[in-house]
Parts: sequence; structure tokens; C-alpha cells
Amino acid sequence: MMNSLYLAAKTSLTESSIASIQKNTNVFQRLWQGINWENILGKIIGKLVIIIALSILFFILNKVGKAVINRVFHQYQQKENYSKNRVGTIHSLLNNAYAYLLIFFYLYAILSTIGVPVGTLIAGAGILSLAFGLGAQGFVNDLVTGLFILIEQQFDVGDLVTIGTITGNISAIGLRTTQVRSIDGTLNFIPNRNITIVSNKSRGNRQVLINLRVHNDTDIAALEQLIETVNKHLLPKYPAIKQGPELLGLTDLGHGDLVYQVQMYTLNGDDVTIQRAFLKAYLAAFKKDGLQLPESALNLNIPPK
Repeated sequence: MMNSLYLAAKTSLTESSIASIQKNTNVFQRLWQGINWENILGKIIGKLVIIIALSILFFILNKVGKAVINRVFHQYQQKENYSKNRVGTIHSLLNNAYAYLLIFFYLYAILSTIGVPVGTLIAGAGILSLAFGLGAQGFVNDLVTGLFILIEQQFDVGDLVTIGTITGNISAIGLRTTQVRSIDGTLNFIPNRNITIVSNKSRGNRQVLINLRVHNDTDIAALEQLIETVNKHLLPKYPAIKQGPELLGLTDLGHGDLVYQVQMYTLNGDDVTIQRAFLKAYLAAFKKDGLQLPESALNLNIPPK
């Protein structure tokens, strides 16, 4: 009796499950048959065609735009009155800005084609953008300051400058940071917003001042004659000398120390080399002629222990 009831209940459940499955299958079939696949495929193909056309259009715009930019800056690089470093820097920045602009409009066009409400997303992100903007004020200041540095031509790559407490040669100029290589080789990264006063030592010619220590009773006329002879011999060898050498005469440094000063102006970067060459030639000429110069006041003699 119990077995008969169990078999009857099991049979009833099985028939109910089968009926439920058949019902769900019929619903799925009706839904599947109700989909207009021809319309969906038509829309997908249409959007793919538009996306491909947009991709080709922006590819052409990218090539043509960069070709125009490269051609314009190539003409500027051929002119001597424009710094090649500055032209190259602005050229690179403009290429990057143009690429970013194209990418933005390309993504905007693709998302709009797909049906994404880009305008709504941008409006909804306004508060987030405001918060991000407040946090990125320093970054924006760097960009604005860097742009003005390039426009105002405050310095170029290779210039010797003093920025705050840092002195060295400009290694690289960017919209966010400026890199300065110190004399000891240290590479300093300076945020552009921190650049307030720049002392550019590479604009114009560099002064070379040579001090020759002399005795109180030194024959100044003979000294000047030797200096003039050396100048006449060395001047043709150094075309970087743009003015001088000029004999300034005697100067009192105090405490009875007298120096005879010679001044000249050279191209930037050649001043140290020329100063050393002329000083060496002066001292050699004085020694050869027997003209005595004061000895160094520094005592390097170490007393024996």
C-alpha cells in the first residue's frame, strides 16, 4: 500500500516537472521567434560601417594634421633667428596636443554612434571633475607657467641659469617641470610653478676678467707691452672673442694688494677656456722676460715634526 502511494506521488511530480519544462521551453521559443533578427543585424552592420568610416576619417585627419604641423615647424627650423631647441620643444608639444584632441573627439564620436549618452555622462561627472580640478591646481599651474616660459623664451636647453638656489645648465624643458643639471652633475627637477625669478647667464656675451697681481714697484709700461704682445698673438686663434682684450689698468684690492686687470667678452661657453689660455700665456711671457710677480700669500710649507 505504501509503495503504491509513493509511486503515485513520484509519477505526479515527474509529470508536473515535465509540464513546467515544456511551458518554459515554449515561452523561450516564443521570445526567440519574436526577436527581429533582421532588424538587429541591420543596425549592427550599420553601426560597424559608421565606426569604420569614422576610424578612416580620423586616421586621415591625424596624418594630414601632423604633416602640416611638421612642415610648418621644418620651415621655422631652417631660419637662423629661431632657436632649434625651442622650436623642437614646441613642435613636440603641439603634436601631442593635436593627438590628444583627435582621440577625444574620436572616442566621443564612437560612443555617440553606439548610443552611449556621452553628454549625460559628462554632465554627471561635473562634480567629480570639479573635485579633481581643485586637487590638481598645482598641476594646472605647472602647465600654465611652462607654457608662458616657452612663449616668453625665458631660457633654452643648454642655457646656464640660476633658478632660486640652483645654478646649472638647462637639460630639458617641459610643460610641468624644468630639468637643470648642476655643475657637480646633479639633475634637478623644478616644478614650473616654483620658477619665479630666472637669471639667464647665456644671453649675450660672457665677461672674462683676468687679474694679474703686481708689486708696488712693477714697471707698468713693460707689463702692458708684454700683455699687448700676447694679445696680438692669441687673438686671431680665438674667434669666440667678440670684444677686447681691453687693458683696464691697476686696481687696489685692499691690504696693499694690487692687480692689473684685462677684460674681454666672449661667446657663452668659451669664457673659461679663453681665460685660462690668456692667463697661461701672460705668466709665461712675464717669466721669459724676467718680470717678477708677487708670490702667493698662502704658505704651503709644512713644518717638520
